[in-house]
Amino acid sequence: MRIADICHPFRAARNPAMCRCFEMFPCLADPARRSSLCLKLALVAIHLIYVGILFLFDGDLVENTKKEPWYTAIYLLLFVVTLIQYFVTSISSPGYVLDAMRTVNEKNVIYRKTSTTSNQPASSKNGSLIVTVDGSPMVRKFSGSDSISWSKLVLDLYSPGTAIRNWTCPYCNVEQPPRAKHCHDCDKCVLQFDHHCVWLGNCIGQNNHCRFWWYLCEETALCVWTGIFYISYLKAHIARLWWKAAIIILLLVTLSISLIFLLLLLLFHSYLILTNQTTYELVRRRRIPYLRGIPERVYPFSKGVCRNLFNFCCARSSIYSLEPLPTRQEIEEKSRPFTCLDVITCRCC
Repeated sequence: MRIADICHPFRAARNPAMCRCFEMFPCLADPARRSSLCLKLALVAIHLIYVGILFLFDGDLVENTKKEPWYTAIYLLLFVVTLIQYFVTSISSPGYVLDAMRTVNEKNVIYRKTSTTSNQPASSKNGSLIVTVDGSPMVRKFSGSDSISWSKLVLDLYSPGTAIRNWTCPYCNVEQPPRAKHCHDCDKCVLQFDHHCVWLGNCIGQNNHCRFWWYLCEETALCVWTGIFYISYLKAHIARLWWKAAIIILLLVTLSISLIFLLLLLLFHSYLILTNQTTYELVRRRRIPYLRGIPERVYPFSKGVCRNLFNFCCARSSIYSLEPLPTRQEIEEKSRPFTCLDVITCRCC
């Protein structure tokens, strides 16, 4: 028995109100989820403080709103949309490997039941698994002993001769496809793992990276617009009450620092999207076995700027998208320097 288990009754006796609170809200009992909830509340409070002080101090803005309400209405709409996008991204699934494996196994079970109860072959609706590999859908039929397993599906994505045990997660005990990684904060393996966002309290991966990028865009636009309002107020009221100006200047300095951080983060993730990379792959490139021998300026998973953008923004209708490792010939082709003919023929696109 652990010491924490022995001391638990004493803690319950000393603080029964907290124990009742944990019983009513189980999410608060987990320290990680409790800290994540506090960060979310703090972020919402910061947004409300900036907008509230703006309307509280700036009487001219209130008067202009009465004359031209559409301008302020668009600003408040952006404010609401940004907060909604924040919460949608924070609760969205990044695409877990266990869920993808469970989907494959369920397809196997459905096909086996269909094939045993019917003499006719199963249709492609319930007897096939559509897996997006390298941008093109592959339909793989399940038939008796020839049914596809998750291990076989993952092994086909690696180079021939690769042992599947080399890519088995020691924590989840599941085979990881390329670009997947175990997140120690979420305690799950994530497809196309980018990073674990502390402010969101969620991982950023294959299924929610696009939502995260749009949230950065909206948050950046909101900060720029709020900064314009604050600067306009200082120009018109800098000579009046000094304490109001001091508060506005303090908030404006904090807003400027946040805006610089957001702009850098937005540009960084835009670069990752255009080259089809993740933060983890860029930062830990030399520690990832299948990326060690690839030159630094070569992007192994890039399919051109236009196709990378399309796959990121538009081609997310499939549940899970698995990318195979590029072959040696593909790496050599991407390592070849650009020529004038390549620029004319838009090889980079």
